[in-house]
Amino acid sequence: MFAVVTPEKIHLPPGAILRLPGSWEDYQKLVEQLGDRSIPRIKYRPGEILLMSPLLEHGRKTHIIADVVKVLLDYLEQDYEAFTPITMDLPEIRGIEPDYCFYIDNWAAVAGKSRINWGVDPSPDLVIEIDVTTYTDVNDYLPYKVPEVWIYKRKGLVIYNYREEGYEVVNNSCYFPMINLSEILVECFRVAGDRNTSTAIRNLRLNLANQK
Repeated sequence: MFAVVTPEKIHLPPGAILRLPGSWEDYQKLVEQLGDRSIPRIKYRPGEILLMSPLLEHGRKTHIIADVVKVLLDYLEQDYEAFTPITMDLPEIRGIEPDYCFYIDNWAAVAGKSRINWGVDPSPDLVIEIDVTTYTDVNDYLPYKVPEVWIYKRKGLVIYNYREEGYEVVNNSCYFPMINLSEILVECFRVAGDRNTSTAIRNLRLNLANQK
């Protein structure tokens, strides 16, 4: 099946990535045409528009990782706000749709809001991306200065922390410095594959409760 992008129809087969030359105005027209559809995903970089249709694996891993983050934040009794899907737009600069994002330090700044004003309201504290199609680039988040970005690649989790000179790969999350995230995710993916996601998350909660 081929990709189709016309004024009447936008369709990409699962796993496909389409790169198009385009302006901010072209990007806005495509976003409007897509409406409330979450697929395909759309991204804008100056002079370029990217469309991506995620695989089933993409969505499943996104929700498992997000569920892990929620369990860990609850375990630490940390308040938060979480969003998905969400479009982060900075006119003429960038347009991006993270798989999942969390407000942790700045949760109070967005609590109860129906719309976030990018460039005025704070950016998410943590963004999660699943990269199974080479669509993801951590540098897309530089204009937003997102403090921490997780990208789950085929070989595992990569954690990036924001620095003035750019993003830097780090060993531990600043939000979970004493927790081995890679080990937890490997186990959750294993249990989810052998049984189901709910069992994986339930087991994680029980293991954490037993450590108290």
